[in-house]
Amino acid sequence: MSSVKFWSGEQVPMEMHKVRMVQRVNLKPIEERQAAMEEAGFNTFLLRNRDVFLDMLTDSGVNAMSENQYAAMMQADDSYAGSETYYRLEAALEDMFAMPYFLPTHQGRACEHIIAKTLVKPGSTALMNYHFTTTKAHISICGGELEELVSAAGREITSDLPFKGNFDLDKLNESITRLGAQNVSFVRIEAGTNLIGGQPVSMANMRAVSKICRTAGIPVVYDASLLADNLYFIATREEEYIGKDLKDITREIASMMDVVYFSARKLGAARGGGILVQNEDMFLKMRELIPLYEGFLTYGGMSVREMEALTVGLYETLDIDVISQTPLFVKALCEELLGRGVPVVTPAGGLGCHVDAGGFCAHIPQEEYPAGALAAAAFIVSGVRGMERGTLSEQRQADGSETFAEMELLRLAVPKRVYTLSQVKYVADRLAWLHENRHLIGGLKFVEEPSVLRFFFGRLAPIGDWPTKLTEAFRRDFGDSL
Repeated sequence: MSSVKFWSGEQVPMEMHKVRMVQRVNLKPIEERQAAMEEAGFNTFLLRNRDVFLDMLTDSGVNAMSENQYAAMMQADDSYAGSETYYRLEAALEDMFAMPYFLPTHQGRACEHIIAKTLVKPGSTALMNYHFTTTKAHISICGGELEELVSAAGREITSDLPFKGNFDLDKLNESITRLGAQNVSFVRIEAGTNLIGGQPVSMANMRAVSKICRTAGIPVVYDASLLADNLYFIATREEEYIGKDLKDITREIASMMDVVYFSARKLGAARGGGILVQNEDMFLKMRELIPLYEGFLTYGGMSVREMEALTVGLYETLDIDVISQTPLFVKALCEELLGRGVPVVTPAGGLGCHVDAGGFCAHIPQEEYPAGALAAAAFIVSGVRGMERGTLSEQRQADGSETFAEMELLRLAVPKRVYTLSQVKYVADRLAWLHENRHLIGGLKFVEEPSVLRFFFGRLAPIGDWPTKLTEAFRRDFGDSL
């Protein structure tokens, strides 16, 4: 395990790798960061990377690859059809998940598109522990609806329960009875509820969900994009599985599912995606859509070099020392912030540290997007780019009214093997200062609002001149320091 006890008694997360290639980053003066934020329309997605010091927007497609992954890319078979690269990837997935059918895609949301086109009928409902933004959009476009059935603890900021991403089984049974099994398109389990703190799902809960669904004849779909983190938590928090081989755990999870899909931008530290299917009839229906929307059946929108890197990355996912760094670093960041009075989601989950923007910016009403405002303010004072996970990430109702998020969070993703502990401590220091000066942060308003996935490319403006006041306060306290 990559956590080492020091002689002082402190438990310190330890990188189980050495750095052999580096990329320079720049920390620009706060005045330039404020100008960059204004140019980006107070949307961290629209920042130029050259203006960012530490990019904690996401762990998608930005994880550091290993030397073995780079070496594997050199053996890629560059054939349009029937590439040996595809067959190596297919064999690795079958070995890891023990599922018979595989379809490649260019990334995770492409998987969601294919699954929704196959399983969602107008008026049907998908049930899930919690939605992800693109999942919800694909279901809606196909005329479906969704219900979120995460446990009550999953909706709480502070908790000590180890698996807050679990389904509420009573609610699952009630929804199936009320809707009728024939009207449920599928039940989706997300491994690590992205929008509510990267909270994991226990094996026991997945087993119970699968049993309910198979009794009712409802397909079970597993989003394995954050499988690595969920494997770590099962192997360290769930008594029955502590110390158990990670491949055995993965295969047991897959045995409960009808469909498993993933974004390789997260799982495997490469780029691409894939769908694994148990049933041949369902596989054949999905297979027809791959050449239409993705590419030929043996590449599906991925380059062969990405596929070779993914093949190696999947096997590295089964190494506890490889997958432990992100959860341990997230925990270290959360504990550092909690120790300095900054509210965060607990227990620390996977993916990243989730700051409670609703508590941090309690003076900002939800209609002024407190999580978005906090993301902008955090970048201005630190150069750290995080992601809003709150009302900005929702869609408006048909009548134009806001859909207020259950949680207003600033997600600070921790990409695998990218940042050091000193950089994590820097993030905590700047957020602690910002928390002491949180009264300076104001709200935001849209000036350009797309109708779908507005958080990706919408533009906002500050309500008042709070960014300038924040910059002035920073200069008073830090002087010439960046």
